[in-house]
Amino acid sequence: MTARTALAALLVLTLTSCGAGTAATTSTPQSTPTTTTTTKLPYPPAVDYAPSVPERTRKTAAGHQVNVCVPESLDPNVFTLTTSDGVRLSGVELGSGDRGVLLSHEQGYYMCSWLAFGQELAAAGYHVVLLEYRNHGASEKSEDNDNIDRDTRAALAALHSFGADRVLLGGASCGGTASAVTAADEPKLTGLLILSSPAQCAGLDGEAAVRKITAPSFFAVSPDDYSGNMITHTRRLYEAAGSADKHLEIIPGGRHGTDMLREDDPEKLQRLTRDFVDSAFRR
Repeated sequence: MTARTALAALLVLTLTSCGAGTAATTSTPQSTPTTTTTTKLPYPPAVDYAPSVPERTRKTAAGHQVNVCVPESLDPNVFTLTTSDGVRLSGVELGSGDRGVLLSHEQGYYMCSWLAFGQELAAAGYHVVLLEYRNHGASEKSEDNDNIDRDTRAALAALHSFGADRVLLGGASCGGTASAVTAADEPKLTGLLILSSPAQCAGLDGEAAVRKITAPSFFAVSPDDYSGNMITHTRRLYEAAGSADKHLEIIPGGRHGTDMLREDDPEKLQRLTRDFVDSAFRR
């Protein structure tokens, strides 16, 4: 089963019954350049657990598990975090400083869907954390895939503990829905970045969450994504958003989530998302 097929199945469940989500584990990551990040204090010791996709997982010299899509040059920045319900997740920290950005991937994708963008932000002076959701890649399996905001909350807490003060949350597809739910409770929120996200994903209500968010918010979606279903949902999020500073960008075609940043003609969206991050932190 391909990642896109699995994600389509998840979206059908979301659109029809808002029932349990299904995570796929066979997507092919995009190749990305490496970058040098800052040296910091050691992370807590690695813990042993069974990863969701062993064939997509390797261990760093420190024993932390990470997706094989992450280049070995970033091994010093790989860490393990634990959610409130005890699930172990793989994370990568890029850059340093008090301007934090948390990037959350689509269900059925891996953390590397955001890696190139995260490296670009880190090179520009932002402090970035990428997480890999439960039931994906190098993170642990869990019977509960409805409450993935527990994963984003754990990653956000890690980002704060690493030194980030003000934070921007970005996510694609259900990762965006979970980011919105988490962002609604974040007192130091600077902005919200949403790519192709459903208004509801499994047990998460992104539409209710964005009503509470007054920080700048940016939404992007392709009109033909999932036969037009995704634009309907992303429009609902945009229209419900409580921010007076919000923008909806329609990207021609049918690409989903972070694929819009890499395929066809991505330069415009890359520029718009970078401009949004910069402007949000200037406020």
